[in-house]
Amino acid sequence: MSTQTPIDPKYAQGHDRAPRVEVYWKAVTYKTVIGYGLLALTIIFAGTYFAKPDLYQVVIKKLTEKVSDPENETQGADQKHAKFVNLDGKVQVKKVNSVQWVEADYRTSLDKGDLVQTGTDANARITFADGTIYTVKPDTLVTIEENSTENNKPTSVAIGINHGQVDLATPNFSSPESKAAVSTEDANAQLHSNSRMAVKNDPDKKESEIVVSSGSAQVQRGAEKIDLAPWEKATFSSGGLIQKSNVLAPPDLTEPLNLAPVILENPKTSPVRFEWKPVKDAVSYTLRVSTTAMFTKTVKEVPKVSGTAVEITGLDPGDYFWNVTATDGKKQTSEVSEIFKFTLVAQGKSQEMVLEITSTQVVGHSAEIVGRTEPGAALIVNGQSVPNIAPDGNFRHFTEQLAPGQHTISIMGSNRRGGTAMKQVSIVVPK
Repeated sequence: MSTQTPIDPKYAQGHDRAPRVEVYWKAVTYKTVIGYGLLALTIIFAGTYFAKPDLYQVVIKKLTEKVSDPENETQGADQKHAKFVNLDGKVQVKKVNSVQWVEADYRTSLDKGDLVQTGTDANARITFADGTIYTVKPDTLVTIEENSTENNKPTSVAIGINHGQVDLATPNFSSPESKAAVSTEDANAQLHSNSRMAVKNDPDKKESEIVVSSGSAQVQRGAEKIDLAPWEKATFSSGGLIQKSNVLAPPDLTEPLNLAPVILENPKTSPVRFEWKPVKDAVSYTLRVSTTAMFTKTVKEVPKVSGTAVEITGLDPGDYFWNVTATDGKKQTSEVSEIFKFTLVAQGKSQEMVLEITSTQVVGHSAEIVGRTEPGAALIVNGQSVPNIAPDGNFRHFTEQLAPGQHTISIMGSNRRGGTAMKQVSIVVPK
């Protein structure tokens, strides 16, 4: 008979008990978390304010701009680039970080260091966000040298000519410290507000020429500095001093009026009269008529016109551009006159025309108008002609610089049948 020692219940419980784990917690509400977060941000901002008050003001301004204008970031990005507004013929671009040349189009943006090259019969018109327009002439190679166009700061834009010719026009600068320049190998020409200038550079002959047609400019070459007024020219060659001289002014055009329709019963056989004002010291004039705004396709040229008017025939209905140059007794030729546009229309019953606006947007301080009309139609946007309308009627146009605020853009058109149309769109230009 077996026996078993009795087990003490207290001993058994103490021997089998597992280690005791105690967990403590405290409930915290979302409001408390947010409160601590706001407190931390307040401490950070307060420290920034006392340590660097300027940085504090910049941060507050940026936050305010983002909240008040959600499109500010996009607009700011647009102001860092230059864009093509006219392209005729073969125009190529090589980006600063690329080794390949690509065909330019209206979507191509230009940055500092990019190269632009035009073909023998090509032209390119480039606009910067400050309103300065550079027209790159045929067989020209240029470099985008400067593009500083930040809001509320003096702007600075510049193009360097490797070879060829560039014309440029400046708007009314918002700051007297703003700059628009063209440079050659060893010289720099700075154009002032509301001015026009043409710059040629021939590296083979080592010669450069600068002509101011309106406003004023300053040319600097090493220690030399000269100021140019309208119809004054600066010429210089390698190793020589800058030579300043007067140039023959071009004539003022009078007929046909710019953007005016010319209605004839039979345009092909009826004469079209061209007239301009006389120029002092001129002995003859040359009239040119083209179907393109940059005169890459000349349809009529009449040289050595002794008077100030001439009539020509043989023009088909459509849009035309014309200009005149003057020549003096020393066989010196003036710069090209202002370019006028007219529409030659066959007389007939007026009809309505197709005119659609597909999109509008603000680029810098200009309005971009994109739409469609009839092939061969003529369009005027806020008094400006639309020089490039595609064969299928599609068009893209940039207005002149607009002041901050709300604007109504008027688009008027006429077709070859005498039909007309008008559209209006509203835009808001930011400050």
